[in-house]
Amino acid sequence: MPQILVAALVVLTLTACQGGSSAGQQGRDGDQDAASLTVAEVALPPTSGQFDYQLGTAYELDGGLDVVVRDATAEPADGAYGVCYVNGFQTQPGEADLWLDGNEDLLLHDAAGDLVVDPDWPDEYVLDPSTEERRDRIVGLLGPVLTGCADAGFDAVEIDNLDTWTRFTEPGTGLIEREDALALAGSYIALAHEAGLAIGQKNAAEATAAARELGFDFAVTEECAAYDECGSYTDVYGEHVLQIEYTDNLPDGFGAVCADPDRAPLTILRDRDLVGPDDDAYAYDQC
Repeated sequence: MPQILVAALVVLTLTACQGGSSAGQQGRDGDQDAASLTVAEVALPPTSGQFDYQLGTAYELDGGLDVVVRDATAEPADGAYGVCYVNGFQTQPGEADLWLDGNEDLLLHDAAGDLVVDPDWPDEYVLDPSTEERRDRIVGLLGPVLTGCADAGFDAVEIDNLDTWTRFTEPGTGLIEREDALALAGSYIALAHEAGLAIGQKNAAEATAAARELGFDFAVTEECAAYDECGSYTDVYGEHVLQIEYTDNLPDGFGAVCADPDRAPLTILRDRDLVGPDDDAYAYDQC
């Protein structure tokens, strides 16, 4: 097991009106109750060693792993700091029935009343965090997935698609407000910390300062080098950033990524579909 850095007690101070939730103490601003929430110590990811991002296929690397991100349905890697992937703002492929059977009002609809899907992932519906009641019910459905990561032995979670508020912005085609997305994120943060898990902000370079203040412990960023955003993460989270670049969007080559002073200490190159080494499309490199 690599040496891990232990975070100091994290205190989330969130001004809010009162409100109950299945995720614990809740309120309007970040869905937290009262003035503050003190959480137990959580272990942050190492900032050196071998890192891999294995959402498509879980496998072992020669020499072992020090930090690895795997899907919530996979087992954490032995001897590594494990980060558990949870899709917190969109539905997972193959799980539509969970939402369509009695919970369709928790999904984003356009002005015509049709469900909104992610154009890049057409088998994923977009969650609608626009009211406290909706957020409470969303956390009620996804909370067991998050706490299940702790039960499985993961050390942390990354919550994907926080940036839906940057992608679904047009009235008439589905609209998510920034404050509502951050409020739902606050509920996930509280639940993760209560379960003893660190929690990573996933993407959303526009919100790093607000997300860090909200209580995220580290960041996971995809393609920050390709879009010249890496400093947005490292300026806020320091070395506690996990960076993934992809072979199909590498404007200046991976060497230039590794030479970037703003890159994360743990920066890797992967194939877009995150397949395993037995697949011809597999790609992996690390700075």
